[in-house]
Amino acid sequence: MPHSLKSALLFAALTLASAQAAAQARIGLAVPGSETAPLLEAQMRAGARAASDALDAELVVETDSCATEGGAEAARRFVENEVEAVVGFLCTEAIEAALPILTEANIPVIATGIRTDSLTDRRERTGWQVFRLGPRADAEREAAAQYVIENWRGSLFAIVDDGTIYGREIAETVRIAAEESGLVPVFIDTFRPQLDNQIGLVGRLRRSGATHVFVGGDREDIAIMARDAAGLDYELTIAGGEALRASAETPLAEGIVMIAATQWEDAVAPDPEAPAEERGYFLPTHAAVEIAVAASRMGGAIGDGRFETIIGPVEFDEKGDMDGELYRNYRFDGSSFGPVD
Repeated sequence: MPHSLKSALLFAALTLASAQAAAQARIGLAVPGSETAPLLEAQMRAGARAASDALDAELVVETDSCATEGGAEAARRFVENEVEAVVGFLCTEAIEAALPILTEANIPVIATGIRTDSLTDRRERTGWQVFRLGPRADAEREAAAQYVIENWRGSLFAIVDDGTIYGREIAETVRIAAEESGLVPVFIDTFRPQLDNQIGLVGRLRRSGATHVFVGGDREDIAIMARDAAGLDYELTIAGGEALRASAETPLAEGIVMIAATQWEDAVAPDPEAPAEERGYFLPTHAAVEIAVAASRMGGAIGDGRFETIIGPVEFDEKGDMDGELYRNYRFDGSSFGPVD
C-alpha cells in the first residue's frame, strides 16, 4: 500500500481512537455484485474492510445486484443481522427498494455512489434515513454555471450542447445562471454529435466573435472541436463537464477545462502506483464506515455530527446531502487533468 495512503489510514484511525473502547459496531455494506461492477465492488470492499479493521468494527456484506429485488432482499438481510448502519449502494433502483425496509428498522444509510437528486429531496416526505457522501446530480450543472460566471465575465463566450438530456440540461443551467448575473452569451447553438469533424460549428463560433465556449457534450466531440479550432488557427478556450473524464479516440488538446467532482484521491496525496482497488470508491466507502462507526459509538445521529475521515471533515445538511464544495476546476495539461485551484 502506498505510503501516502498508509498515512491517511493511520490518521483516520487515530482520530477515532477514543471511541474504540466501546462495543464493537456492526456495519452493513451494500455492493452491486462482482458480475455487475467487479472493479467498483473490489474498491468498496477494500475501503470498507480497511476502515472496519482499523476501527475494530464488524462488517456485514450483502449484494444488491443493482436491482429493485436485490436491494429489498439485501435490506431484509441487514435487518436480520441487526446492523447499526448501512453504507454503499451504487444504483438508484436498489437503494430506493432498500430504504423503506431499513428506515422502518431505524437503520440509517450512507450512500457512496448515488447522485439522483430525489434520493434526498424526498427525505421530508418519506422519512428515509439516508445520507449522501458525494455530490448531487444537479451539483455539476451549478458548478459549471459558477465557473462561467466567475471566470468569463468580460469575455465573449458561447454556449453549445449536443442535444442530449445531459448536454441540454447543463448548457441551459449555465445560460440561465449567466443571464441572471448580467452575462449574455454571444452565441448559443445545438450541434450534431459524433461527427468526424465540427468545422461547421467551429466556423459559426468564430464568426460570432466568441473567444470562450462552454460545451454540453462528451469528450470525443469536445476533442474534435478543439482540434478543428486549432486547424483554423482559431484561439478558443473550451470548458465542459464531467463527461470529459471518459475516454476518447481523438487526443484532447492542452488547456481544456473540466468542471468535475473532486477526486477523493486529491485529499490524500495520490500515488500513481496505487493498485486499482485502492482508488475510486475505496476512499468514500472507507469514510462512510468511519462515519457510521463514530455515530454508533458516540450515540448520536449521523446528521448531527462533524466527522473526521480519511477524505477530511464531513458534515451533512438537513436533507442528508454532504456539505461543502464538492466540485472543482481541472485543466488538461496534455496528458491528464490537474486541479486549477
